[in-house]
Amino acid sequence: MDILMVAPASVIVFTLGASIGSFINVVVYRLPAKLSILWPPSRCPRCLNQLKAYDNVPVLGWVWLKGRCRYCKSKISARYPVVEVITGIIFLLIFLVFKVSIETLGYWVFCSWLLALSLIDLDTMTLPNALTQSGLVAGMVFQMIVGFLSAASWVGLINHLMMAIIGAVLGLWLFEAIALISSVALGKTAMGAGDAKLAAMMGAWLGWKCLLLAGFIACAVGALVGITGIILSQRKLGQKIPFGPFLALGAVISVFGGQTILSAYLRLFFSTS
Repeated sequence: MDILMVAPASVIVFTLGASIGSFINVVVYRLPAKLSILWPPSRCPRCLNQLKAYDNVPVLGWVWLKGRCRYCKSKISARYPVVEVITGIIFLLIFLVFKVSIETLGYWVFCSWLLALSLIDLDTMTLPNALTQSGLVAGMVFQMIVGFLSAASWVGLINHLMMAIIGAVLGLWLFEAIALISSVALGKTAMGAGDAKLAAMMGAWLGWKCLLLAGFIACAVGALVGITGIILSQRKLGQKIPFGPFLALGAVISVFGGQTILSAYLRLFFSTS
């Protein structure tokens, strides 16, 4: 795309992503508390005053208010604008890589789900069924649309749906098996049921090959973080850490470079030359 088109489009995409990030903040706060994510409108959690529309402008609203509520002056966590910026950057990167396509729309949705789940897992050590299950269904719908558009036939739709189902089943069974084996070996619960459900959701979106890659990356990074924390005495041996963010990281890496990484692996280990 011409630079004159990319620049304004990039600003629009980043702004859209930041706005979605603002909604993700609402989901992360309200869903674990079993509150409606649609009503009431955004308000200060301390004084309960409804925020003005201009206070809700992504990133800039927090800057204008200097990180404090307009009414009670209580501090507003810097995580709110950080999440908005991160979401905007993710949206922009997806747009630059996949251009104007159904993949761009789909991966915007997928990464938004992953970010919300990661933040909730960090806060509460849980992965809500409402998000993992709806994300699973959305992944299957996405695969059906991609399959139908790519093959221009119902055969493509069915093939992609089967790929999503296989990926979802593999993700669920694989991580349930890992949780069972780890629990038997350690004598205590080593992985929550939500992780397996998140893996099933990822399998629906990514297919079984990229799911395995994402799982490997998640385990490697998770082990590295855990060992580093123990060495630095920031964590005790056996202390639980949320695994959802590591799975999400593996999934995002697979979205951007999964096929490239898998192709490089096959060439390296299975080349006949």
